[in-house]
Amino acid sequence: MDLSIVIPAYNEEGNIKDGALKAVNDYLIKKKYSWEVLIVDDASKDETIKLAEAFAKKHSGFRILKEPHRGKGGTVIAGVLAAKGEIVLFTDMDQATPINQVEKLLPKFKDGYNVVIGSRVGRKGAPILRKIMAYGFTLLRIIILRLPYKDTQCGFKALKKDAAEKVFKRMKVFGERAKVNEAAVTAGFDLELLYIARKLNLKVAEVPVVWHHKGTERVSAVKDSWEGLRDMIQVRTNALLGKYKD
Repeated sequence: MDLSIVIPAYNEEGNIKDGALKAVNDYLIKKKYSWEVLIVDDASKDETIKLAEAFAKKHSGFRILKEPHRGKGGTVIAGVLAAKGEIVLFTDMDQATPINQVEKLLPKFKDGYNVVIGSRVGRKGAPILRKIMAYGFTLLRIIILRLPYKDTQCGFKALKKDAAEKVFKRMKVFGERAKVNEAAVTAGFDLELLYIARKLNLKVAEVPVVWHHKGTERVSAVKDSWEGLRDMIQVRTNALLGKYKD
């Protein structure tokens, strides 16, 4: 298997009905490389799992994982560890970054990179408050975690399977067993992933990708920024305590 695509899903019936999975399938069936799509349900309360299972029955290459509610971090980890592909991409159901942008990431693996992350160019369509918060978040992650990337939060990242296993099995703040009480945009998940990758001396490339703002009630600029700061401090604390070492 060349490529596995992990799509976390929590109450995504709207996006599925709007054709998100169809768009992914229509693109992939034209590709010459082998692929699979894992839809990882995070104990959705709507018709997500019913719609996803119906779609998978009619489209080869799609499979469903039913997971306990852990939020996006734990859901992505479960999907990536279950993936069979040599390269694993995780992307959001709303396809804010279209699946065709994967073609910009894949060549980097041939250049020897272990992790390739999408970077949103200009964040077109995003509210001004989101852009201001993003700028402040960038400064904080440079100061606290020394992460040099322009955009750590884009939900479009790919890893070699062996690198993914090394990183995700070390995650503490957003490990597979972490639990949440509601839907959450877990900013710290991406930060912990990238921090561990750098600690392991994995080669990380950042590639500009197309991105379209998708309004969602799950995103709160102030709340998510505060939680992101909290997670940064937790990641830094874990590092100082040696929790990311073998």
